[in-house]
Amino acid sequence: MARTGERYAVARAHVLGASGGAGPVVDAGWTLRGGTDPDTAALANVLEHRGVTGPDWPLTEPLLLVVGGGLGAGYILWEFAHDDSRVVTLGFTHSWQYFDRRLATTVDRLGLDVAWSRTGGSGAAARALASTLAAGDPAIVWPDRYHVGYWNLPEHLDGHGGHPVVAYAGGGDQVHVDDRTLGPLTVPVAAVDRARARVGSYKNTMLVVRSSDEVVPADRLRAAVRDGLQAMVDHLAGSSTSFALPAWRKWSRLLVDQRAAKGWPTVFADRRGMLRALAGVWEGVEPAGMDGGHLRGLFADGLTQAAAVLEEPALAAEAQRWQEIGQRWHLLAETALPDDVPAIAEIRELTATVTGAVAEGDAGAAERTAAAEQLWRLRAEHADASPLDEERLASIRTAMSAQLAAIHEAETSAVASLRAVLSR
Repeated sequence: MARTGERYAVARAHVLGASGGAGPVVDAGWTLRGGTDPDTAALANVLEHRGVTGPDWPLTEPLLLVVGGGLGAGYILWEFAHDDSRVVTLGFTHSWQYFDRRLATTVDRLGLDVAWSRTGGSGAAARALASTLAAGDPAIVWPDRYHVGYWNLPEHLDGHGGHPVVAYAGGGDQVHVDDRTLGPLTVPVAAVDRARARVGSYKNTMLVVRSSDEVVPADRLRAAVRDGLQAMVDHLAGSSTSFALPAWRKWSRLLVDQRAAKGWPTVFADRRGMLRALAGVWEGVEPAGMDGGHLRGLFADGLTQAAAVLEEPALAAEAQRWQEIGQRWHLLAETALPDDVPAIAEIRELTATVTGAVAEGDAGAAERTAAAEQLWRLRAEHADASPLDEERLASIRTAMSAQLAAIHEAETSAVASLRAVLSR
């Protein structure tokens, strides 16, 4: 994972062989299938559990990514005065800046029967989740990563939010949680309740799919897929320099701009926080991080499946473009956090170890705790003194700038080509 940036399940399959070892684990009647993108993996696993399918195929994670609007583009460099931190935020999905919009759009386009709960009070939210689980229904919830505990994050990340996970069973004082895991993962009820209540913008939100043993009609699925693809090309072709393809061009320029207030040479003139920013790029781009990465490969798989749904072979041909773009992103991540520097190689390996141990569930608890403690100690050690000298940092910024310019050009071309296919 540290070397290739792959998601844990993919790297594990390489090691264990094509079968990936034994079949998926079933815990409390719930099958743990893993996944890449938190939103679409959560929904795909819930729909599989509920017996909701397409007319001739399952509603897979790649296909749901397409239905929800596909890919996005986003770059923001935050500067926080209270702790003098500089944080890189990247967005790789449609509507990435809204925590619930993709899932809401996806279930609406598929015509699913769902129930949203947005209870403000912690007590009522806790009772609603407990009642849902007692009825045997899984729930998609949004916990704060620091308070949910199993990511073993440092205190300065308290309240930074998190991604959706599936709570699928309760038992005593524990909640069984699926965060793209392959083994049972349990979290104390009190920690789940506290984590769900922490972030005001999505406080205690819960999504429950009530559809069961249903087949989404072929015409509805075709419309959902086409609408998702159209939304993606319309959005990415927009003019926003934070939420559409121009974001990559802006980031490319700011990496080397000596005069811009938000230029990296200015923001990181003292080199403080530089390693955090570069590690944030690696974690954000590579599937080995917490968020699932750039998702260009997952979208390519979705295009291949969409070609069958829409009976449009040209979509399958477009998939290769996005696979190649995914490789460009991988090379960018490699450039941002080069593993020929021992401290950086260790940071990458520890990050991958934490993600992999989370995927193992409770069985990986000791490993992820130890790895996370070492990871954040090492990152703190280099917070003010990057292991990269100024000459190397300048070289990295220049190389990243050129790579991002090429990515912008490639994605712009790919979006135009996809638009041409859809307009036939």
